[in-house]
Amino acid sequence: MTRSCLQLLIDLLTEWQIHRTRLVTKDGHCNIEYANVRYSSLLAYMLDIWTTLVEISWSFVMFLFTASFLITWFVFGLLWYWIARDHGDLSWQNPPDFLNACVVNVTGLTAAFLYSLETQTFIAYGWRAITTLCPGAVTVYVIQVILGTIITCFWGGVVTAKISLPRRRAKAIVFSEMAVICCRHDALCLKIRVANIRKSLMIGTQIYGKLIKTTVTPEGETIIMDQVNIDFRVETGKDNLFFISPLTLYHVIDRKSPFFEMAADNLHQQDFELVVFLDSVATYTSLSCQVRTSYVPKEIMWGYQFLPIITRSKEGKYRVDFSNFARVVPISTAHCAYCFHSEREQHHHSIHGTVNEGFEMIETSAF
Repeated sequence: MTRSCLQLLIDLLTEWQIHRTRLVTKDGHCNIEYANVRYSSLLAYMLDIWTTLVEISWSFVMFLFTASFLITWFVFGLLWYWIARDHGDLSWQNPPDFLNACVVNVTGLTAAFLYSLETQTFIAYGWRAITTLCPGAVTVYVIQVILGTIITCFWGGVVTAKISLPRRRAKAIVFSEMAVICCRHDALCLKIRVANIRKSLMIGTQIYGKLIKTTVTPEGETIIMDQVNIDFRVETGKDNLFFISPLTLYHVIDRKSPFFEMAADNLHQQDFELVVFLDSVATYTSLSCQVRTSYVPKEIMWGYQFLPIITRSKEGKYRVDFSNFARVVPISTAHCAYCFHSEREQHHHSIHGTVNEGFEMIETSAF
C-alpha cells in the first residue's frame, strides 16, 4: 500500500513537471513568458483595449463593467451636485422655491448621485427632473446621455464577442491523450486520433504538426526551439477532410521523418515535443478556429494500435463508440524504423530476387 502511494506521488510529480516544462499544454495553451520587453506592457494592452477585454477572464470583465458605470455615475453626480450648489438649490442653502431649481429635488450629494444614475440608465422615476433654467445643466445632461449610450453599446459588444469566441467552439474538438506507433499498409506510422463531439460540421479542416526540439547546427549554433514540419494524413488525403466522425491521423515514418532515428527503447529518453494543429471553420458561425495539443516522448506508445471506434448497426446506421476513443492494444511492431525498412527490403528481395549489375551470362560448349 505504501509503495503504491509512493508510486502515485511520483507519477503526479512527473506529470506536474511535464506540464510545467512543455511548450504547449494538452488543452492548447502556450507555456511561454516574455522578459525584458522594451515598451511598457500596460501601454501595449491599453492601445489595443478591445483585444485585451476580449481575451481577459470574465471576472475582470465584470469588474471593469461595474467600475465603468459606478465611476461615471459618481463623476456626473459630482457635476450635478456642483450645478445645484452653484445655483443655490441645496437644502443647506435654503432655496426659495424648488420649482426654480436647475434640477428639481437635487438637494444633496446622495440625491445628485441618484439623479446621475437615473439619467444614464434612462429610469426617469419622475421625482427628480431637469428644468430649462440652466443651459449648462442641459449640456451636462446631453453629454451624460450620449456617454451612457456609448458605454452600454461598448460593453454589449465586448460580451457578444467573448460569447462568440471561436475557442469556445474549439473546446468541442478533442485529441487522444496518447499517440501510438505501429504498422499501417506496409508503412511504419505515428497515429493520433481527433474527434468533433458536436454534430455541427467543421469545414476547410487542415491538420499539420511541428516537432519542437533543441538542435545544434554544424556551425555550433544552438537553436532552442527548432521547428520541423510533420505531415499528417488520413485515408482521404491531407486536404478537404470530411470531419463528420473521429479521424485517425497518421504520419509515415520514412527516411525523411525525424522519427526515423528513434527506436522503442530510446523513444522515452528523447527530448522533443510534437505539437499538432487543427485549423477549421465552423459552419454555423463561419468563424475560423485553431485547436492545438502536444505530445512529449512519454505520451507516445511504440507498438500499440487504437481500437476501432466506428461501427454499423443492423439498421445500417453508423455509430461512434467514444469509449474506445483513447483505448489501445499492443500489436507486433518493428523495434525501430531502420529495422522495419530493412526487413521490408529483405522481404522484397527474397520474393523478387536481386539485380547483380556485374553478372554476365556466357555460353559454354559441352564436351
